[in-house]
Amino acid sequence: MNDFKKEVESNIERLGASEEMRRLGVDFLVKTADYRYSYNFSWLGRPIIQYPQDMIAMQEIIWNVQPDLIIETGIAHGGSLIYYASILEMLAISGLSDGRIIGIDIDIREHNRAEIESHPMYKRIEMLQGSSIATDNISAIKERAQGCKKVMVVLDSNHTHEHVAAELEAYAPLVSVDSYCVVFDTVVEDMPPDSFPDRPWGAGDNPKTAVWEFLKKADAGGVLSAEGDAVKFVVDKSIEHKLLVTVAPDGYLKRIA
Repeated sequence: MNDFKKEVESNIERLGASEEMRRLGVDFLVKTADYRYSYNFSWLGRPIIQYPQDMIAMQEIIWNVQPDLIIETGIAHGGSLIYYASILEMLAISGLSDGRIIGIDIDIREHNRAEIESHPMYKRIEMLQGSSIATDNISAIKERAQGCKKVMVVLDSNHTHEHVAAELEAYAPLVSVDSYCVVFDTVVEDMPPDSFPDRPWGAGDNPKTAVWEFLKKADAGGVLSAEGDAVKFVVDKSIEHKLLVTVAPDGYLKRIA
C-alpha cells in the first residue's frame, strides 16, 4: 500500500507540472459549459449541479477530516446537501463521527424544500433561508458551530468578489485546523471574458479574486478566529492537480493554523 501511495503522489506531481494537462482541463470546462454539463448529474435522487470530479474530491476530504459540522452556502436543488449528508452518514455507520450539515440560501424554493425534507438524509441537514452574509444568519451559524471540534465550510452561492469575500470573512475562521474551506466556481477567472453575460460576476470579479484577497489578509495576520488567534490557510494544489477538471482552482483552502 505504501508503494501504491507513492505512485499516486508521483502521478499527481507529474500532472501538476504539465501545463498541457492543466490547459486541457480548463478547455474541457469551457467546452462543456455550452452543454450545461454540471446540470446532468444527481445524487440519491436530487440534482447536484456540480462536476463529478469535484464531488469525488469532496468525498475524500470529508472522509479524511471527519467533520462534526459542514456549513454550505448555496442550496439550489439540494443535491450537494444530500451528498455531503450521505458521506456523514457513512462516517456515522462506521463509528468515526456523527456530523451534520447546515445549508443556507437566499431563496429555498418550496418544491426543493419539500424534496429535501422528505429525503432519508434530511436527518443530518438543517436549512436556513436568507443571505449568507446577513448578520443574523452569520450569528446563527456561528452559534451552531460552537462546541464543534471539526468544522468544514463550502461556499457556493453568489459568485461576486464582494459576496465571496464577505463569506470568507464570516465563515473561514470557523474552519478547524487541518480542515478545509472550499470555494467553488473560482474557475470563473479562467474562463473566456464573455462566458457570463447575464451574471454579475466575471473576470476580475469572482470567487478566485476574493480568495486571493483573503489569503493575502490571512498571511498578514488579519484573519482572526473566535478566540482571537490569527488563522492561516494554504491552497491545496494537489487536489486540483489530480482532478485536472475542477471548478475550484485555488479554491481548496486548507487551514494550517
